[in-house]
Amino acid sequence: MPSLSIDGKEIFAEEGDKILWTALKAGIYIPHLCAEAEAELPFGGCRLCFVEIELNGRSKMVTSCSEPVLDGMKVFTNTKKVIRIRKMAFNLIISDHHLDCKPCAKKKGCELIKIASKLKIPLKTTSMKSLARDLPVDDSHPLFTFDPRKCIKCGKCIFTCQRLGNSFLDFANRGFEMIVTSFDRMPLSSLGCDSCLKCVNVCPTGSLFLKEKGNKENG
Repeated sequence: MPSLSIDGKEIFAEEGDKILWTALKAGIYIPHLCAEAEAELPFGGCRLCFVEIELNGRSKMVTSCSEPVLDGMKVFTNTKKVIRIRKMAFNLIISDHHLDCKPCAKKKGCELIKIASKLKIPLKTTSMKSLARDLPVDDSHPLFTFDPRKCIKCGKCIFTCQRLGNSFLDFANRGFEMIVTSFDRMPLSSLGCDSCLKCVNVCPTGSLFLKEKGNKENG
């Protein structure tokens, strides 16, 4: 059983465990948006879970969702390098996010608000201009709405849907143009979705939300 230290706290972990989940189990917060404990291959898209590690006299920056713990490893979650990378990653995410919190169905449960508070930075970036796109809202499903303008491309809805044996949602395009969408941009109501709503439950922002919770902006 590997023994490591995280911010000076000695911790025992299971062989093969990732740093992120080891830290969270020990009560040490590391911001993350796209990480799923059940995923065989970590997505590592949000870049918020960077930490600095020392092992055998060498130090490096790694994404904690993908880096396995090793015996004797030292992990630092709040160095200057770590904080700088996290702030840059967060600002990039926010720059492509339709930031309108008041009518948002997620409200105070939004992970972006939580992370901004933890990082002690404004929710609205001042270091880069907004790149948010005016993408069409899919309101066709009787139970929930998909607002791609608030999607942060964490992939959680895709992973959850595919883990259930479905493929109603997936990524399309590359780079900045990448979006989460249905096959051939078909309306959600036409996909044969069995309305388990698990995609809605895992969404960390107000991109997928139940209609009963409402969103003033979308009626």
